[in-house]
Amino acid sequence: MAVRTIVQLGDEHLKKISEPVKEINEEILNLVKDLKDTLATVEGVGLAAPQIAVNKRVIYIDLRDGSEPIVLINPVITEKEGSEMDYEGCLSYVGYEGMVERPTRVVVQALNEDGDLMEYEATDFLARCFCHEIDHLEGIMYTDKATEIFELEEEEYEDEEEYEE
Repeated sequence: MAVRTIVQLGDEHLKKISEPVKEINEEILNLVKDLKDTLATVEGVGLAAPQIAVNKRVIYIDLRDGSEPIVLINPVITEKEGSEMDYEGCLSYVGYEGMVERPTRVVVQALNEDGDLMEYEATDFLARCFCHEIDHLEGIMYTDKATEIFELEEEEYEDEEEYEE
């Protein structure tokens, strides 16, 4: 549909709790397409609707590893276990990374584009992606949870972009 501008840290949309999707209609399907189109133009692996200035509970994740991309509508984490500190970046805070503690395993329930209730069990990096993107729906940035934040050198930033979510 359209490539949208990814809002940056400080934008009001990133601090708001997003509204649940009540009906999967043309507006929501167009939003999913916009998330896909926008993510395809950058080096990240996930994008939540608030990052394109839409406070709806919609997420698009594409690990770009040959696995099927994932659409999450109204996602809820139903189980968490484990804990790991690791680096995270964000398309809404370009040029920085932070050390963030996340669960090593999560179970997420969400609707897909067809309105079917799906359940995803994720570990390690995908679990981190789910948590990072779901936090965006709650108005939480990784910077709110990071124990340390590092500014990337320009060359490092260009090499590390695939780690951004």
